[in-house]
Amino acid sequence: MRKVFVIGLDCAEPTLVFDQWRAHLPNLSRLMAGGTYGELTSTIPAITVPAWASMLSSRDPGQLGCYGFRNRADYTYENMTIATARMIKVDRVWDILSRLGKRVIVAAVPQTYPVRPVNGYMISCFLTPSTQSQYTYPAELKGEIEALIPGEYMVDVPQFRTDNKEHLLQQIYEMADQQHQVVKYLLSTKPWDFFMHVDMGVDRIHHGFWKFFDPRHPLYEPGNPYENAIRDYYIYLDGQIGEWLQWLDDDTVVLVVSDHGAKPMMGGIAFNEWLKQEGYLHLEYQPEGIVPLEKCEVDWDRTLAWGSGGYYARLFLNVKGREPNGIIDPADYERVRDELRDKIAAITDPQGVNLGSVAFKPEEIYQEVNGIAPDLIVYFGNLSWRSVGSLGLNRIHTFENDTGPDDANHAQEGLYILFDPKAHGQGPGPRRHVTDIAPTILELMGVPIPSGMQGQPFGP
Repeated sequence: MRKVFVIGLDCAEPTLVFDQWRAHLPNLSRLMAGGTYGELTSTIPAITVPAWASMLSSRDPGQLGCYGFRNRADYTYENMTIATARMIKVDRVWDILSRLGKRVIVAAVPQTYPVRPVNGYMISCFLTPSTQSQYTYPAELKGEIEALIPGEYMVDVPQFRTDNKEHLLQQIYEMADQQHQVVKYLLSTKPWDFFMHVDMGVDRIHHGFWKFFDPRHPLYEPGNPYENAIRDYYIYLDGQIGEWLQWLDDDTVVLVVSDHGAKPMMGGIAFNEWLKQEGYLHLEYQPEGIVPLEKCEVDWDRTLAWGSGGYYARLFLNVKGREPNGIIDPADYERVRDELRDKIAAITDPQGVNLGSVAFKPEEIYQEVNGIAPDLIVYFGNLSWRSVGSLGLNRIHTFENDTGPDDANHAQEGLYILFDPKAHGQGPGPRRHVTDIAPTILELMGVPIPSGMQGQPFGP
């Protein structure tokens, strides 16, 4: 029986692994040389939540009813929910494998808090509020981790949007070291057929240090002291991966995946400022300073649309009969939505050059639309610019983030490397989609692929 070992690298950028730094990454290079590798197209939106859940259930965000970390709980203006594991109502690969008696180990995979029973072991993810909560299944695994790790086990770095770069680096490495120890402990002491671990440090170091190495970034300065910070972390992780691989036999297939890629953040679009300027959003009074929309007095009786901040934007329409103070007649819904989509596509940079922004209608990109989806999902500058949701900037373009320093945005293409010790790989392979990962894992393990899965297995 084949076993599968999945190494998740949140936000790992294919151009860095496959090209720019390949010579520095001997273990990943060995997997590439003997396997098949390529780009892995992410979900829309290309973000940790919901991309990992889509990858491991082979359902799109619309089917999952999950459109980001925060989702509308209802059609009121204030109620939002955090996308925990409770939001995922469908099976992920470990649920299917557990029911069939396969032994699974799931460690730090996003959207696994709160933990659920599996046929094996689970350690929850960065959404865990603190290690005071029950973050393992079974419960006694928590005690084993506490005996293994001096001090508090890190589920995430406490604050990656910070100007204290030395402290941030220290915390990213500390988290990697702790989780590496846990992975080695599990490999050496627990039986398994399927094992998956996700490193969040790649994502955190990209957001914290991208401007220091990439000449395309507007704030790049040659010769700065953190020029090699991201590269060195990739090298460090590659060394850890090499240690894990030593525990694997020739019946184990290795799959390296990232949920999306990364690119330099060129700036931000103050989305609600833009909606206000265009006459779609009205306030009772102008805020003093830079204020989140939630803390502004919105005149809902005159507002047609509002938006959210983040690596992508979500636009919501104020529809009569749907929102409490809705003013858009349902008969005008598509007209207003199309009008906004066209206007978003026309937004320019400060020099008047079109940004190439794209606004997606959920029903056009998902097989189903469950939960409460945004009316439009927006990529400013095709993800080169982030969305800034706060008001009070009094301008549309900004080069400072309203939630703290952040150098990188997400890119639509992540990566995959599939290495089967008993089969010859293709080397560079075709572009695949994140929804192809779950059926690939199941097929490798000889498990029938459920009919509801969207993706296709990689095949020989």
